[in-house]
Amino acid sequence: MEKELIINSTPTEVEIALLENSKLVELHFQKTNNNFTVGDIFLGKVRKLMPGLNAVFVDIGHKKDAFLHYTDLGPKLKSLIKYTNGSVSGGLTTPMLDNFKFEPEILKTGKVDQVLKKRQPLLVQILKEPISTKGPRLSCEITIPGRYLVLTPFSNVVAVSKKLGNTEERKRLQTLGESIKPKNFGLIIRTAAEGKKVADLHEELRLMVQKWEDIYAQMQKNQPPMKLLSELDKASSILRDVLNASFNRIVVNDRELYENIKHFLGSIAPDAVKIVNYHKSNKPIFDTYGISRQIKASFGKTATMASGAYLVIEHTEAMHVVDVNSGPKTPSSNQEEAVLRVNLEAAEEIARQLRLRDIGGIIIVDFIDMRNAEHRKLLLKAVRDSMKKDRAQHTILPLSKFGLMQITRQRVRPEVKINTAEVCSVCHGSGKVNATILLTDDIERDLEFIIQSRPNSKILIKAHPYVCSYLKKGLWKSFPVKWYKKYYKWISIMEDEDFHINQYKFFDGNDDEIRLNN
Repeated sequence: MEKELIINSTPTEVEIALLENSKLVELHFQKTNNNFTVGDIFLGKVRKLMPGLNAVFVDIGHKKDAFLHYTDLGPKLKSLIKYTNGSVSGGLTTPMLDNFKFEPEILKTGKVDQVLKKRQPLLVQILKEPISTKGPRLSCEITIPGRYLVLTPFSNVVAVSKKLGNTEERKRLQTLGESIKPKNFGLIIRTAAEGKKVADLHEELRLMVQKWEDIYAQMQKNQPPMKLLSELDKASSILRDVLNASFNRIVVNDRELYENIKHFLGSIAPDAVKIVNYHKSNKPIFDTYGISRQIKASFGKTATMASGAYLVIEHTEAMHVVDVNSGPKTPSSNQEEAVLRVNLEAAEEIARQLRLRDIGGIIIVDFIDMRNAEHRKLLLKAVRDSMKKDRAQHTILPLSKFGLMQITRQRVRPEVKINTAEVCSVCHGSGKVNATILLTDDIERDLEFIIQSRPNSKILIKAHPYVCSYLKKGLWKSFPVKWYKKYYKWISIMEDEDFHINQYKFFDGNDDEIRLNN
């Protein structure tokens, strides 16, 4: 599979399109002034305790207070609070945890007002970006991610990604992780670490420990709220998480961002620097690679597939609903096989749409009914296989007895919504047009004005074919004959299929438009 990353940088935002076999599968936007990204670490201050919700609201500098639930505090909360207080007050003299004494873990079933108090400083990390009217969601289980490793302070656990299936490689990485990790820090070893040498992992670990030291330095004798560590920009974080050997091209239209990406790749994957290209053409980068057209075709209420079948995607407050429709081209013979083909095609398109729109929460899919149990199993397998490439955590349940499939997908940022509709050129968005019976009156009124202002000009009227047919109807009673008798001037009429039914224009003998508003 070929993968391409096309990056369009504008003064206000960066748009990132991920293509697989030239098909758009992910679209990301990042405002240049965006101050809140998943993974950012803040020194916050507890603003309000909500015992009824078993949660607190935390001031991190956002216009809406961030939400922190008890389940996101983590078992090591008391150790984190101790470290935070010591860093802020200056009582803690080192960022490392070698001699740090852990506090007892909090209860899983405890209450938030038993462990936190109002105006308390707290080290927190963005778990979800602000969505709709809600502020950011936070976690106290701090992680510092890299390409190969994730550093987890206040833990001693070394975990290896479940996606690594080779038992020997898992054991090797587990042993390496145990040997290089600092005391009282845990590690999560990512899939990208497969086959890497200890020097590569150790170098990345050194950089992550440096970030932890920077967090400590900023907290010293400072007051919340303040940002302590920024996640990478969107382009770099996507590269860190998805870059692999199947990537064959990265194209950027901004020189500074192009250099930044080359520098970033030089530090994490030097062999990949050669696939970065700078887009020099004056033609917009998204038009050059067919992305603008795919955006127009992929967003909106309806998504049409190659066979003519289509999806209808609806959003409600509680969930998303996807309806699969076969379209007009379904063959009448062998109906069961035809339905299976449509459902399998829909499975792939649904997986793409969930990634592309970044739809999260509960998704209900109404596939075309299938009675064959074997076909239902094939469909479930097809959906799960299609969603393997999805980096968001998800759960897929088998078809229910009503033929519905339930999917849950992790939501960490607002859904991507693009309005592909354009303002109607006929009604200009009002939903109303002038009565068509008055169209000839409008034409005659404008024609009289032109003849009075330009008596010697040749005049040609261009209009929709239906209108032209009406104007020419009846040899001696047609409008051109009527106008000739009235103005002693022959008015030519020409059809134009690009015109809408109520549109007409006047042209002179040089084929220049006669604009009535001049």
